[in-house]
Amino acid sequence: MLRVSLVSLVKIQRDQFKAAILDSLKLIDYKFQPGVKRIVIKPNMCYYYDFSTGYTTDPECVGGLIELLREQLSSNPEISIVESDASAMKCKYAFRMLGYEDLARRYDVDLVNLSEEECETETVRVGRHSFDIGVPKLIRDADLRVNVTKIKYAMPRIKFTCGLKNIFGCNPYPKKFIYHGVLGEAIVGANKAMKFGLSILDGNIVFGAQTRKLGLMMASEDPVAFDSVAARVAWIEPKSVAYLRLASREGLGRMEFVSRGVPWEHFRSCFPRKGAMPRMKTLAFDMVSRMRLGSKLGLA
Repeated sequence: MLRVSLVSLVKIQRDQFKAAILDSLKLIDYKFQPGVKRIVIKPNMCYYYDFSTGYTTDPECVGGLIELLREQLSSNPEISIVESDASAMKCKYAFRMLGYEDLARRYDVDLVNLSEEECETETVRVGRHSFDIGVPKLIRDADLRVNVTKIKYAMPRIKFTCGLKNIFGCNPYPKKFIYHGVLGEAIVGANKAMKFGLSILDGNIVFGAQTRKLGLMMASEDPVAFDSVAARVAWIEPKSVAYLRLASREGLGRMEFVSRGVPWEHFRSCFPRKGAMPRMKTLAFDMVSRMRLGSKLGLA
């Protein structure tokens, strides 16, 4: 475990994702390791919502990351963007609708549905629960695993989701609703089975009580500290989130952090928290976002 859990917060200027990612990595003293041959990137594609709603990772953010990786690594690594099928979302549709097929062609990277990949079952114990989790060979064999996630409010049982929950989406079993009774433990179990070395937040557009342009980029090598800062940005006390406490106890990271860059309080003051009255500009932005999604679906 890292001696000090560093988390960076950077303001994205004019949607320049690559520059913001580079600045965020410098602030946490991140070093690209030589000889990296295989890279896995896991964006958030929880449903068919366009990135402009704040629900899913902007493909341009992933594109900026790919450009940066190729600039920083001389090993010409193989890069795979991964997701798995879910009860209400199929990768073959999400990749196309969310802009990732175009991105893959533009950057010559692979799009991989983990539900169709070769897997090995790993048994992990979390507290009193035991889970048999399919670990895709592609993730197991990767030299670098990058989690590119979003902040969102969630069901009362888990309160909010960010990086740790996004890795739960790497579980190749499509019917993930079977875990909902023990969702917090299942999230921690997936992260124990599939450890990602770097977490990046696409907080350019967020969805809290409504959609808002926040312009936040975050990075950390500690997934628990990362989610703890994200929770504070979303007006949530990290210690009130049971699965964050559990992740810390299970050795995935620590809830204590040192933040660098723009104070997290600045972004929290702008975050559309629950219970706050929406601004008219925000409502208009949210309406435009949903119209864009409807257009892609052929509904407008």
